[in-house]
Amino acid sequence: MPVGSLPTMEPIVELRNVTKRYGEHAALDDFSLQVRRGEFLTLLGPSGSGKTTILRLIAGFEQPQAGEILIEGRDAQNLPPYRRNVNTVFQHYALFPHLSVRRNVAFGLEQKKLSGPEIRKRVGTALEMVGLLGKEERMTNELSGGEKQRVALARALVLEPAVLLLDEPLGALDQKLRHEMQVELKRLREWVGITFIFVTHDQEEALVMSDRIAVIHQGRLAQAASGEEIYEQPATRFVAEFMGVENFFEAAAGETTALARQFETAEGWVFWAANSSHLPPATRAVVAVRPEALDLWTSPPEPKPMNLVEGRIVEAIYEGGRRRWSVEIAGGKRLVVRGSNPDSSALTRGATVFVGWDPRSTLVYPGE
Repeated sequence: MPVGSLPTMEPIVELRNVTKRYGEHAALDDFSLQVRRGEFLTLLGPSGSGKTTILRLIAGFEQPQAGEILIEGRDAQNLPPYRRNVNTVFQHYALFPHLSVRRNVAFGLEQKKLSGPEIRKRVGTALEMVGLLGKEERMTNELSGGEKQRVALARALVLEPAVLLLDEPLGALDQKLRHEMQVELKRLREWVGITFIFVTHDQEEALVMSDRIAVIHQGRLAQAASGEEIYEQPATRFVAEFMGVENFFEAAAGETTALARQFETAEGWVFWAANSSHLPPATRAVVAVRPEALDLWTSPPEPKPMNLVEGRIVEAIYEGGRRRWSVEIAGGKRLVVRGSNPDSSALTRGATVFVGWDPRSTLVYPGE
């Protein structure tokens, strides 16, 4: 088995200006992406965005109409799936029900005509990695969903691919098992040191597991960055909305200071945003702020933050460990606030409150 290693900047998979159409529908449109050797890269996006198409192109199950796909520096255009140094784990496992755990894992090695001792050694190592030692002779219909997922992983890893493709492999698991397998997959990537390309539409799952996240939107790459950057500094309004930003205001750029720029809405609300001094005055923009970046007070705070509005709570929801408030401000606009405010007993429906946030938490996007 490969020895674990840290990700490098060297690309192991490259998609260059790839277009893939199904009839008139462009699943991928002039799409480019580099996947670094040894990293855990997650393809994140809504259903139909092109995530699974990317995996199928890398695996060789589909061919693009235009563009190039390189694997380990080699043009993969004419390489059939079995000659690409990649392996795929699907959501529904595709295990052989008539074979034991051991035989399922050994199947690919047997097809390669490896010796009996080598097969036994590699199968044992793979089953140890996924925590299935002692269950080698069980049939797959005797296993839980989580155990079946581990068998599928062991069967893929035992072949020692350079790249492991995972197409929503945790989608069939319940929440508890899903969280456990997220941790296990991250640990496995660190152990074996190979490249994982993981597909999901679950933002939290992507943030927990990934070295980098590539957000896909309508067949194009919207943003590729670390989870922290994707969450804190989404590059487009789509990425912001997909990553949970709920508060958006159409506004015009106003005066600027050394620290921030002022934005004014049609209702007369004034907000301040850092890192937007490059915008010319009067430029139309959309300003946004995450629900988690907002603070709530029952009286005006001191010192007063640069961004502060008064409103009335119209909805208060307990979400388990945190709360969600909907605050209506003048003009009928609502702000969504999410957090664990220690003064939450006073933050009930109908209460007058003050909502504030740091200008550094204000996101700014081109006007629509």
